[in-house]
Amino acid sequence: MSVVVVAAHPDDEILGAGATLARHARTDEVHAVVLSEGATSRYAAGMVADLEKAGRAAAERIGFASVRFEQLPDQRLDGVPLIEVTQLVEGILDELAPTVVYTHFPGDVNRDHGVVAAATWTACRPYRRPALRRLAAFETPSSTEWGAPVTGPGFTPTVFVDVRETLATKLAAMECYAGELRDYPHPRSLRALTERASYWGSVCGLEYAEPFAVLREVW
Repeated sequence: MSVVVVAAHPDDEILGAGATLARHARTDEVHAVVLSEGATSRYAAGMVADLEKAGRAAAERIGFASVRFEQLPDQRLDGVPLIEVTQLVEGILDELAPTVVYTHFPGDVNRDHGVVAAATWTACRPYRRPALRRLAAFETPSSTEWGAPVTGPGFTPTVFVDVRETLATKLAAMECYAGELRDYPHPRSLRALTERASYWGSVCGLEYAEPFAVLREVW
């Protein structure tokens, strides 16, 4: 089975679904696609290369079959015509032929996340991707919970993945993104990520879980 995660920035792929992807990687071919370089709105230009290096190290820890960095402008995806972002995602998914796709929740406070969600959902429309069996949105700590549900309900997960055996792998992958980690109680601290997995586990009767809102599933 081919699994693809489409993320806006380096580290989103781990924050949102890292433990689930590590679980997939035990039996499936898992690919990560990161559309924005994630650096130039906040850091010096040299950080672009540093983030890509960190992302490749994180990919190795998770067990990705491949990881792509498309280097679109950070925090400026809403300035790129949506059709261009969508066509980019479509071309990649045509090549990878995924059975499962994970991407952002569109109501995140980060506008890049919303653009990536819209592009990915469009690229996964049924007539274009009939072999797709699951399309699901993940939460991104420090972005999803800070978004305002002005156009509908906030992130409401419908599927929970048991990540008791792979949470440590997710945390180890996040450590590769040392510059993106923050001190507790920031949501992107390792302790907060552990507590978040524990919270979602408590919602569904598990020790640790990652939540997803399933947009389409075919049985």
